Amino acid sequence: MDFRSKAAQVRTFLVASLTRWLESFSFGRFCIRMLGKKLVKFFLVAGLNTAFGYAIYAFFIFIGLPYWLAALLGQVIGILFNFGTYGALVFKNKKVNLLPRFLCVYAITYFCNVGGMRFLKYTFGMSDYYTAIVMLLPVGLLNFILSKVFVFERKETSANRSIKAEPGKSSEK
Repeated sequence: MDFRSKAAQVRTFLVASLTRWLESFSFGRFCIRMLGKKLVKFFLVAGLNTAFGYAIYAFFIFIGLPYWLAALLGQVIGILFNFGTYGALVFKNKKVNLLPRFLCVYAITYFCNVGGMRFLKYTFGMSDYYTAIVMLLPVGLLNFILSKVFVFERKETSANRSIKAEPGKSSEK
């Protein structure tokens, strides 16, 4: 068994275990019903991705990089891993041609994250470590919405459906 398939098995096991654990609490069942399993799975997988990304960010802060560069490098290093985990475990869509849209979502969330970090740092005097923690939830929600709508679960336009339904015919009159 190769490393990728073993890693995929471990990720699947972790998400299933965390979901079962969450479902064992009445509040967890309520969250799953209200928010949908996909959002709950997204945040469980995000926990794994965030732990990795925050460790990278903290390491770069520790070695003396400015917060904006540490955040950028943390994003870049984690993007491919995150694309694989979100695509496979949350949205059940591993098409590599979605990567450019995924990169655009990450560019948007990066600038929102850094903007929020800057606001917290200069308005409230928060440290670079705490600003990243405070921004986790709002940036995570934004990432879920953009990933769902623009990357993994895009709705086909009526023009695309008519072209697929009638190959060889133009949708223009």
